[in-house]
Parts: sequence; C-alpha cells; structure tokens
Amino acid sequence: MKIWKCILLIAFCAPIQAFSQEAPLNPDNNPADKKFIENESSEMTWFMLQDTVKMEIGKVLTEIEKKKGEIVVITTVDMKQSPSKWIDSTIVETTNFKPIYHSSFNAQRDMVLNFGNEVTGYYLDKKTGAKTIISEKTEKSYFDSNFYPQLIRWLPLKDGYSTVISIFDYNPKAKTGVITATVKSVQKTSINWNGQEHSVWQVQTTDDISDNAAISTYYIDDKTRKVLKQDIDFNGRKMSMELNE
Repeated sequence: MKIWKCILLIAFCAPIQAFSQEAPLNPDNNPADKKFIENESSEMTWFMLQDTVKMEIGKVLTEIEKKKGEIVVITTVDMKQSPSKWIDSTIVETTNFKPIYHSSFNAQRDMVLNFGNEVTGYYLDKKTGAKTIISEKTEKSYFDSNFYPQLIRWLPLKDGYSTVISIFDYNPKAKTGVITATVKSVQKTSINWNGQEHSVWQVQTTDDISDNAAISTYYIDDKTRKVLKQDIDFNGRKMSMELNE
C-alpha cells in the first residue's frame, strides 16, 4: 500500500544513491504477473516500535477493484491521533498499469493528478490556503508513486532479484516529477503470522520520495502474494504494519 507521504509527515528525511543500473521498470517494460491481481479488501494495523515497546498508531485499509480496462486502488489511513482520515485513490490501466488518475485528501492538503501527455491537476495546502495548479510535462514512461507498492507484490520475485522502478510523484516541498523506487533485495524466508509459519518473499525497497532514507521491508506470501507484514526503518525510527485476517 502507498503510505509514504503519510509516513514522511510523521517522520523525517535524508539521502542515499540509486541502486541498479538496469533500465527502470515502467508501463512499457512491465514484467508483473497479472494472475495475482484480484478484487480484495485488506486491513493492516500500523505500529510504532521503540525498544521493546510496540504501540498501535493507526489502521490502513486497502481496497483493490478490477474494472473493465482499469484497476482502482483506494487506501484509507486512520491515525489514532488524527481527527480525519487520509484517503488516496489511484486508477491505472489494466494492461500495463499506466497511470490514469491519483487523488489524495487529508487534513494538511488536497491533491488531484490527471495523467496523460502531461500531468495536470492541483495541490491545495490547507495550512496556508495556497492552491497550486499542476501542469507537468514528462518525457519518460512511469508508474504512479501510489501504485508501486502494489506492483512489487506482482513482480517475478526470486532469490537475489533487484530492480529499479520509474515512478511519478508530486511534492512541492520535496521532489516532483519522474523519480525512482528501488527493489534492493529479495530472499525467500518464513515468518510466524497468526500463529503459523508462512513461506514469504522478503522484499527490501526504498525510493527517492524519502531520498532513499526510508527502508521498507515487505513480507509477501509466496503463494497468494498478500503482504502479511511491512517493516519501515526511517533514520533509525522503526514502524511496522501487520495484516489483520
């Protein structure tokens, strides 16, 4: 699920270098296995970790709907300390996951992106009241930054796999435009989940949204490709999300 912008509001930022020298994955270079894509609704509990203390800070609901020619992903983040929910909606083409639309609404700002020959929309900073009209020309093929955590689940994962993914992100306070996310490493392992051992792909990722300072490790069931757990390490600050099922 795409929670980075929310994580970055709770945490903080700092830099690393891009990882692979291979051509980045994009809608024109997309090895995802679509057999894993199906309508689903999943909820994860989000924890802050400090030493031996594990404190729940929120819930993350992700809904995926396959429509004719489109895949719709809606992510709702309900933080315990926030009076309002964070809702992100993403629409991509079914054939190659080319982005069509992305909106994000929360207490700090509203944002709408329409993807085409150029990216258009708006960004409203609710603290200042400033509204920015977005018109960004792009020359590279890319995925929506809010979609790539779903894409990772469907890649041809295997021991030693790594790749770079081309994504578009809009953030007037950081980077805007076509940037990259990186699958740093993949290995087969097992974890205890709901009292049972599950065989999983352990996938470590990072991206330019955090200047590659945030490391996210996904534990993906090797048969269903569900994310059972996600660990986040951001400059020593540790968080975890666990699937409720």
